[in-house]
Amino acid sequence: MLVTYFPIIVSLFAIAFVFFLIKKINKAPVAKDKAIEITAAIQEGATSYLKRQYKTVAIVALALFLLLWILMGWIMAFGFLIGAVLSGASGFIGMWVSTQTNTRVAEGAKRGLGHALDLAFKGGLVTGLMVVSLGLLAVSGYYYTTGIKGLIALGFGASLISMFARVGGGIYTKAADVGADLVGKVEKGIPEDDPRNPAVIADQVGDNVGDCAGMAADIFETYSVSMVATMILGALLFPRADQFIILPLFLGSISILTSIIGSFFVKLGKSQSIMGSMYKGLAVSVVLSAIAFYFLISKIMAGQNIPVNNLYGATLVGLVVATGMFIITEYYTSKKFSPVRSIAKASETGHGTNIIRGLGLGMQSTALPVLLIAFGTIISFWLAGIYGVALAVVSMLSLSGIVVGIDAFGPITDNAGGIAEMSGMSPEIRKITDALDAVGNTTKAVTKGYAIASAGLAALVLFSAYSQQVIDLTGSFSMASFDLSNSKVIAGLLIGGILPYLFASFLMGAVGKTAGKVVEEVRRQFKNIKGLMEGTAKPEYGKCVDIVTKAAIKEMMVPALIPIVAPILVGWILGPQALGGLLIGATITGLFVGISMTTGGAAWDNAKKYIEEGNLGGKGSFAHQAAVTGDTVGDPYKDTAGPAINPMIKVLNIVALLIVSFLV
Repeated sequence: MLVTYFPIIVSLFAIAFVFFLIKKINKAPVAKDKAIEITAAIQEGATSYLKRQYKTVAIVALALFLLLWILMGWIMAFGFLIGAVLSGASGFIGMWVSTQTNTRVAEGAKRGLGHALDLAFKGGLVTGLMVVSLGLLAVSGYYYTTGIKGLIALGFGASLISMFARVGGGIYTKAADVGADLVGKVEKGIPEDDPRNPAVIADQVGDNVGDCAGMAADIFETYSVSMVATMILGALLFPRADQFIILPLFLGSISILTSIIGSFFVKLGKSQSIMGSMYKGLAVSVVLSAIAFYFLISKIMAGQNIPVNNLYGATLVGLVVATGMFIITEYYTSKKFSPVRSIAKASETGHGTNIIRGLGLGMQSTALPVLLIAFGTIISFWLAGIYGVALAVVSMLSLSGIVVGIDAFGPITDNAGGIAEMSGMSPEIRKITDALDAVGNTTKAVTKGYAIASAGLAALVLFSAYSQQVIDLTGSFSMASFDLSNSKVIAGLLIGGILPYLFASFLMGAVGKTAGKVVEEVRRQFKNIKGLMEGTAKPEYGKCVDIVTKAAIKEMMVPALIPIVAPILVGWILGPQALGGLLIGATITGLFVGISMTTGGAAWDNAKKYIEEGNLGGKGSFAHQAAVTGDTVGDPYKDTAGPAINPMIKVLNIVALLIVSFLV
């Protein structure tokens, strides 16, 4: 009996470990004097925004809950509610821990780089482990309680909240960031995080609601949906073997334990390499998972239709793809390598050449990840069919605990640096927080690459589940044959292909519009508040916080409805085959758009940081001015539109799964 409920036991153990980490973090001293006021303002702004966002989303969620209950019954409705509530909780916990940890990291920097790194990573790990433990608990608990039926709706609830969190948080964080940079850095020539800038608190708040809350909800959704899709495939393909349904739950359980073990290896070594310490913890988790997976699969899957070694091989493919995505994305986004330095070099000849090089690099950066995903798909399919592909995705996402920990480290250190700058801490402390922040920028980029690759693969698994559902409901293989000789399939492909572009355009436009309002407000304050530039007067920080909060809530609604409405209309008007075409088209273009935007945007950002370190003229030089322009363009690329493609393509697929029974 205990073995059966192993996933639930592991989930509860991980949650208990999270509370242990929180207790350790809270024992660390907070930054004092002026830093207390700054930290309180960041916490208040982030909490206020998320409350307003969730109140708005709750209206949509309640309407869908009632609709699902009426059309599909209480099991589907409550599955949706559980997924939505826990996705929201993941985001809120991520934000809360980040705002509690940032001030402690700034204060901890007084004791040295190693101590500050340890605190920042622990704060990120709380978010990572909470995401996977809540995801595993939700899926396993609801499956053991009600069976397979309600899991699709659970995934839909998680995806819906995730998309709102990504869209709203992304608009907030980048509108504030761009508005602050355009007036502060470009017009007034003051440093980043300068307390004289009226938009600086809004910028700090944005790091938490975008990168922490948004990423937490995003990975919770991807993790849960991939589990659900694989379990549904197992039930459809192997109806008499429950082992194929529960295997993903046990794989996830194992990797939560290995992620906890791996986290103890994130320590600063003799080389003082911050990124190296992160990779050390990740490597331990990967190796331990690879070993444990073999014994688990040998035990559970012995004597089944697919050989044990083939199933195990598929999980190894997932681990290899995850590792490969980390290596490729770091190459394109780290200051150590030629792609970022080539953007910095292009900045010497002007703003235009910086933009041209950045756009070109973003396009180029799609090649290796897509080839890696393609080969991973081929190999895992060869080993164990479409179920093998699904296992590869589950294996890849099983590492999410430590991966999100590495990601959430980024906004915590970014905030710590801002608190240190704004409160006037010593240059030695700022040097430590800058070193952490520089690595944090790369970790955020690397984990976004991981998230997009896993989202693309998860969408393929969801599409396979959709195809299998069509066959089961119609009894016809031809209805799930998406043939290019069928004009409706072609129409679906074209409509699906345009959706990620349309979706991203709304988000870019929202950031531009809102940033414009922030610029006007910051200019007004510099003009009207006497002594602000001299530092003798205090800015009205709340004005900018209020502008971006209202705008983000308003602007997130239309793009968030696109992936819900589009499949319903296409399925209703053109039928299930056209809807299948839409899913394929959106997944393919979404993968390219997402990778090019997130990687290109991060490369622009780190090119600016490379120049700020004293290269190519350093701060204030002509090259630096051009790099700031590139970073301004790249900000909504990497933190708003690009990451929001992840939940968008999965919502499309889940909505298709939900409505397929009404279409055939």
